Amino acid sequence: MIFLILDVHYKESQEIDAITATVAGIRFEGIEQSRVLSEHIVEVNDIAPYEPGQFYKREMPCLLALINQIKEPFDVIIIDGYVFLDGVSKAGLGKYLYDNLANKKPIIGIAKNHFYDITKDYAVWRGISKRPLYVTSIGINITMAKEMVSEMEGEHRIPKMAADVDKLGRVIN
Repeated sequence: MIFLILDVHYKESQEIDAITATVAGIRFEGIEQSRVLSEHIVEVNDIAPYEPGQFYKREMPCLLALINQIKEPFDVIIIDGYVFLDGVSKAGLGKYLYDNLANKKPIIGIAKNHFYDITKDYAVWRGISKRPLYVTSIGINITMAKEMVSEMEGEHRIPKMAADVDKLGRVIN
């Protein structure tokens, strides 16, 4: 199974009153031992300002810009955030992304912060961390998604590939 993990970093320019984003993606295979297949970066200009409760409006065009440039195959997308804000039906970034994909792929959302509608059923503890990650998914069974995140390479709370894609997106910033 080939995964595509994505992350977005924003930067504001006071001089030109604009927001740009660096979008990073890593295609990899293997859960417990990951092998990087390719790395991707795209810059996106004219980013919408943040709107409380409407995060997807800002993030989704960035994610789609990177996904649309990748020609190599991948089976599952992993995002930094929620697919469903309540775990089952209240659309989050991942659900909006899924709905906007021309070629539907399963999406696993890994959120670092608890959202008030999420129950402990979506919590995944990694390493010795006292704080869980919250995993939601679409197009892939939630039990399987949680197991994958639990088993992802790395001994800390944040899986190695999630930390690596975060670093990749910060290199240019």
